[in-house]
Amino acid sequence: MYKGHSITVVIPCLNEEDAIGKVLDEVPEFVDDVIVVDNNSEDRTAEIAESKGATVIRELQRGYGRAYKTGFSKAKGDIIVTLDGDHSYPIRDLQRLLDTFFNFNVDFLSCCRFPVMNSEAMSFKHWIGNKILSLFMAILYKTPIEDSQSGMWVFKRNILPLMKLRSDGMAFSEEIKIEAIRNKSITFKEEHIKYSARKGEIKLRPWRDGIVNLLFLFRKRLFP
Repeated sequence: MYKGHSITVVIPCLNEEDAIGKVLDEVPEFVDDVIVVDNNSEDRTAEIAESKGATVIRELQRGYGRAYKTGFSKAKGDIIVTLDGDHSYPIRDLQRLLDTFFNFNVDFLSCCRFPVMNSEAMSFKHWIGNKILSLFMAILYKTPIEDSQSGMWVFKRNILPLMKLRSDGMAFSEEIKIEAIRNKSITFKEEHIKYSARKGEIKLRPWRDGIVNLLFLFRKRLFP
């Protein structure tokens, strides 16, 4: 519990045995439960997560969005926090993020990785791709946003029924923000974090995923 609210952390994982143990070791004590969604990994991700006390849910159909939707369906906390299993997002900074969340009295807090302080954390092509996607999202949805592709969020679980979350892929990261931004009953804010270099294999396919996400932005705008 934190300030009277139960906290659930949801982590989608695909072959993250190199980092998931370290991530779970750094989860603050006030977190009530951690859900690791094993997205059909071929390594020891699930075994390591279970040994660290996390609740492991297996989602055999691969997909970033698919894993998150599966995890959200099992979350019980008043507040849901998300991050990747590769140790790139600052789980140790969770108390500050929750304080910001409560102080600004918002429903959805999205963590912004820019400016990237660690040059090894994000390649130039990933950086420029994110900037292009964020620009298009800002124009299409008439809301300034710095990091449309961030995967670390803090939000109230009770807003999930208000969202139409359809993407099973990487576009889920922008879709959940779009749903929060354009719903007048949901308040949205970005907060800066320190982003680190990931551990383990890189799964993002920058050109293919970038084009898919760009097309998704237009499709979501035209067919909400």
